[in-house]
Amino acid sequence: MVDEALESLPKRFADLVENVLIAVEEEPTAEDLDSVEDDADDDSELLGIYRGVALTERTHDMPLLPDEIAIFRGPISRIASTREEAVREVRETVIHELGHYFGLDDDEMPH
Repeated sequence: MVDEALESLPKRFADLVENVLIAVEEEPTAEDLDSVEDDADDDSELLGIYRGVALTERTHDMPLLPDEIAIFRGPISRIASTREEAVREVRETVIHELGHYFGLDDDEMPH
């Protein structure tokens, strides 16, 4: 599903992404949940998370590991009732997390 979501990204957008690992994990860790606790509703599921340093925060001499976007299979499976919905949720989550890679905050993104 992640491959399908990535293939559906506009080429000009996908071409700007460098050194980003996209991983599928079963569930978010406690650390993941704590990092977004203030931003999330109590009833919402965490579908994905960006782990890295946004392009807008980097300096030329900053040693960096590859950035990572984690997509969480369990939460997506719980909110999607069809495969098509799951693919759409993965795509929207990847796009949202890439927004963080490009330096956008949640309130600067449409969802």
